[in-house]
Amino acid sequence: MPIYITLYKFTDQGIKTAKESAARVEAATKLVESLGGKSLGVYYTMGEYDLVSIGELPNDEAMMTFLLRHGQLGTVRTTTLKAFTVEQFAELAKKLP
Repeated sequence: MPIYITLYKFTDQGIKTAKESAARVEAATKLVESLGGKSLGVYYTMGEYDLVSIGELPNDEAMMTFLLRHGQLGTVRTTTLKAFTVEQFAELAKKLP
């Protein structure tokens, strides 16, 4: 299953309601599961981003559905990276000239 890393920044609304953030993470985890995926970890961070999540979803369409539904809350802005394991990368690299 594809792995996605998502970087989150609180919006003004998100920081004003920071007390509810952990409950929103729980709801997001349930949403991922309802889309056939699995949360591998969510971390609150210091620096440029406020949260980082790592998850598996069946495909890009499921991930986009998650991002749109989660984004409708208006509490975060996201940047998402599709990740490849070392083994997946090695297989791709074998095809290079």
